[in-house]
Amino acid sequence: MTVRSGSIMSIKNTQPVPMALTRKTIASQVLLAGWRPQRDGVSHTVIANWPHRHGYYTSHHDLYHPLLLAETIRQALALLSHTAYGIPLDHRLGWESFDTSLVPAALHTHAHPSAVHLMITHTEVSRRRLGSARLAAQVMATRDGEPLGIARVRYTAHPPSIYNRLRGDHADALAATARALPLGPALDASVRGEQTSLDNAVLTPLGEPHRWQLRVNVANRTFFDHPHDHIPGLVFLEAAAQAAHVLSGARRTLATNFDARFAHYVELDSPCWLEATPPQRRTPGVVSTRLTGRQNDSEVFSIGVVASEHT
Repeated sequence: MTVRSGSIMSIKNTQPVPMALTRKTIASQVLLAGWRPQRDGVSHTVIANWPHRHGYYTSHHDLYHPLLLAETIRQALALLSHTAYGIPLDHRLGWESFDTSLVPAALHTHAHPSAVHLMITHTEVSRRRLGSARLAAQVMATRDGEPLGIARVRYTAHPPSIYNRLRGDHADALAATARALPLGPALDASVRGEQTSLDNAVLTPLGEPHRWQLRVNVANRTFFDHPHDHIPGLVFLEAAAQAAHVLSGARRTLATNFDARFAHYVELDSPCWLEATPPQRRTPGVVSTRLTGRQNDSEVFSIGVVASEHT
């Protein structure tokens, strides 16, 4: 990432990215460097610089964390929703679904930051009478000119009046963060694996196979660089990746595919229970499972994950 003195360096022939439009408040967490519209009128290129070193995203032994692409896409869609589609900055964005597939060989880190290009085409932008919007986007990502991955995302934008009505007593981010449950114990290091540090561990053991409680560390600045009124979707993707790793029994794993559906906001002040299906190995060295989250007797998300196993 090209971040110097808290600002992102400009790239030729692109428009700059104000930090506020990425929905991040800590400069070191901003990945985007510029953007430009394509001539077809519906597609945009967003350029990101991936850092050589990062406490979370480069934790996978000379491989970028697979969720670095997910966060890059999240920031890019926030940017385009405001710049290309005129959604006001005070609207609240939320994922309905997130499907992605990565090229594992493209995740190897180098001795220098890497340029990532996202070609984003919005296939749906529907606006509702009271100001909400529903959007769908397809993403093709390259890194240093080579294929990196693809994604399909459906997301919504709600004005404050509607969002506050939807969220009720949980709408205040500062109050919700202050009410977050105490941090539970993490899985033992020998179980969660050396690729997951204690700060990034999101599974609390329950003493039952395939079941955990979601462990939410609001002090983790990758997941929570500012107060949230609910748990961000990136935490659930990380939970699915960690669950696949635990179930695999491998020394190291790398999540390469996510198929995620988000049904409800997940609150910080109530436990979220996780259950994974038994691991499947239809291909040697590749494990898959589906992680379901439940809170207050309702299913709140479901994520299928595929991970490659490494010795």
